Amino acid sequence: MDWGLKGKTALVTGASQGIGRTTAKLLAQEGVTVIGVARREELVQQLAAEISEDCGGKIIALCADFSIDGESERVAKEAEKMLGHIDILINAAGGSRPVPFDATKDQWLEGMTLNFFRIRELTHSIVPGMQKQGWGRIVTFTGTSEPRMLNAAFTAKAAVHVWAKALSRDVAPNGVTVNCLQPGRIRTEQIQKRYPTLESELEYSRQEIPVGRFGTTEEIAAVALFFSSPLSSYVTGTVIPVDGGSSRFAF
Repeated sequence: MDWGLKGKTALVTGASQGIGRTTAKLLAQEGVTVIGVARREELVQQLAAEISEDCGGKIIALCADFSIDGESERVAKEAEKMLGHIDILINAAGGSRPVPFDATKDQWLEGMTLNFFRIRELTHSIVPGMQKQGWGRIVTFTGTSEPRMLNAAFTAKAAVHVWAKALSRDVAPNGVTVNCLQPGRIRTEQIQKRYPTLESELEYSRQEIPVGRFGTTEEIAAVALFFSSPLSSYVTGTVIPVDGGSSRFAF
């Protein structure tokens, strides 16, 4: 199937591991020139070495630490300088931040900064270029709407949903779409730490996942690929769970 992505450019955050890494790889394999952003730059460089040059795409590593103020704007500026323009933005950086009831303001701020503020800052730095060229795709990996505990990341991701919906309405006339994907139990480093044994994974799957298993990074990255492509031009402002049917809400 031709996704219509060959010759496009993309900026992918969180590209050193998990969902971000797989999404960057699949985009490059479809002929996209990708800038992969991560703190662990060497892991992105290893990924770049795996990509065959004959696929037409490539991955360029860019080191960044989004805990630093102003880093989002720097990344946007450097990426646009290297690529000339950015067609696709994949926001995959972030991380779970469970907090106790008596968590400090700093604990909440750290979780909100990484999982909402930096995403907004980076996206708002990239959007004007997309509007100018009349085309763009923004895909953000978020989190569950059915939290089981206090977690600053969940709160931040809920903020992303509302912000992304509003942004999608503003930029739709310019040919730019904005969508969010909610990962379920996808086999990543974070999830493997929570379910270190096959038995623990299977027990959770039997109780909570109608499909009966955890998902792979390729399965959710494939959905991101669709939302990055010209084929998704009439889909914007959505939040799509990719969770094997785990979500209990009908909408």
